[in-house]
Amino acid sequence: MTLHGLPAPRALTAVSADGTPVHVEVYGPEGAPAVVLAHGWTCSIAFWAEQIQALAADHRVIAYDQRGHGRTPAPAAGGGTGYSTTALADDLEAVLTAALRPGERAVLAGHSMGGMTIMAAAGRPAFRQHAAAVLLCSTGPSRLTAEATVVPLRPGGLRSRLTAAVLGAKAPLGPVNAVSKKVLSYATMGPGAAPERVEACARIVHACPRGARYGWSQVLAGLDLEAGLRELRLPVAVLVGTADRLTPPVHAHAMAQALPHCTGLVRLAGTGHMTPVEAPEAVTGQIRELTLTYLGVKENEEAEA
Repeated sequence: MTLHGLPAPRALTAVSADGTPVHVEVYGPEGAPAVVLAHGWTCSIAFWAEQIQALAADHRVIAYDQRGHGRTPAPAAGGGTGYSTTALADDLEAVLTAALRPGERAVLAGHSMGGMTIMAAAGRPAFRQHAAAVLLCSTGPSRLTAEATVVPLRPGGLRSRLTAAVLGAKAPLGPVNAVSKKVLSYATMGPGAAPERVEACARIVHACPRGARYGWSQVLAGLDLEAGLRELRLPVAVLVGTADRLTPPVHAHAMAQALPHCTGLVRLAGTGHMTPVEAPEAVTGQIRELTLTYLGVKENEEAEA
């Protein structure tokens, strides 16, 4: 999960609407087609290591830490919109404005909460100015606790309440060991996930501060971004693992039907929720297909003119 062979990223800070400094890293050559990566709950820029490694040779890859994750600080205590879909959209707008030239367009890929971030920002001016196409990866717009299958019970109120309690637990995750990796693998990855990929995910997830993990869990439990999903009036590809317990394929199928311009639905057999790590080539291939189709050389040259 380290970025071997790549030069050090160009780091920049995007200042969000409430003053939160958002940590951004930029890889790849200036002037190349731009890709913006938004990671999910409890993750960080490192989650996209495989995609950055594969794309940075001929793309400008822009990745950022969601607030409370990685090097982006958590919201200050005291309420407000620090933990909210509004804050997610604000942060993405700030990243797009800071990292892209006026009028420059990019392909945006969001995994899990990163996909929800894109839905939350769909109506924002910076999003409409800069987004050429989108990949929604292992995500959903609403009913997250109702549809999740982490708790092995029949669908219903009890399962939803237990799921919310499990995902919203305040207890620390503890050290990365055989037991914690087994729990994480069951909840977030497919049954055939390679041990080194389970290890990589565990290191990233366990590094997420407990306060941020809990704060965002409360937002996700009550999430409703159906209106934002329908506002995505640009080409959108949808990708999901068939063994995803956190955002099962039911979400992907519903999104594909609701989107004004869905370019396709990709189902990865036996893959769980952590698709960019579990099936990196498939996720990278979808991003590259979108850049080739919607950020061709002609458009990139025009952006530089």
